[in-house]
Amino acid sequence: MLASKCGMFRNAQGQREIDGRPEAITRTCDDSLSRLKTDVIDLYYLHRWDKKVPVEESIGALARLVEAGKVRAIGMSEVSAATIRRAHAVHPLAAVQTEYSLWTRNAEVAVLDTCRELGIAFVAFSPLARGFLTGELRDVAPLPPKDIRLAMPRFQAPHFERNLQLLEGFAAAAREQGCTMGQLALAWLLSRARHVIPIPGTTRIDHLRENLGALDVRLAPEMSARLDGLINARTVSGPRYNAATLPEIDTEDVPGETAGT
Repeated sequence: MLASKCGMFRNAQGQREIDGRPEAITRTCDDSLSRLKTDVIDLYYLHRWDKKVPVEESIGALARLVEAGKVRAIGMSEVSAATIRRAHAVHPLAAVQTEYSLWTRNAEVAVLDTCRELGIAFVAFSPLARGFLTGELRDVAPLPPKDIRLAMPRFQAPHFERNLQLLEGFAAAAREQGCTMGQLALAWLLSRARHVIPIPGTTRIDHLRENLGALDVRLAPEMSARLDGLINARTVSGPRYNAATLPEIDTEDVPGETAGT
């Protein structure tokens, strides 16, 4: 299964640009096919909705790529339930990719239910909270200067220090469950609904094996409820993106989220 994305790129100056114009989507797809040395992409995501372009136009371009045989199925990333419905009316979406973990619950407002209703797979990226829920990141100082987490409020003072306090209870729950903290975080996601598919990223074989071990972890309803109460939108400190990035995101806000505390 080969998945790729369009609609967001780095320009010549290294700055991120969002471009959802039909001609840009078509050009990006052709470039990707050439670089990947393939005739077709199985799943092609619109990485971000370009709010300067009606979503129907962007999805229309993706639909034409399907008709041309260059793409088999299409998806979207970081969009609201209303946008999903508008897009799905133009061409069926196979997947919606959005950040989802114990500490990022925006999808629970409406997107999870919308995907279930429309028969769309929900692909949860950053299911380990960008490494935080593994318990291995206790200090951001060693992170390389270009690590994207350094620009995220939850990894900055005073939020990071507050969030570290959540790990003690989470580690205790993992010990009781007989698994690692990362496996517990993934098992919680796998228990949410059948259409939820976590995609943890890794470059190490030992981490890959650990992640796959989450498939053997079974959570009792009491443990799921305990985790829900421990790490959620009200207990996590700080917004997930900084002020410059938030306008790019179309997902719903979580009521009561402690974004500014």
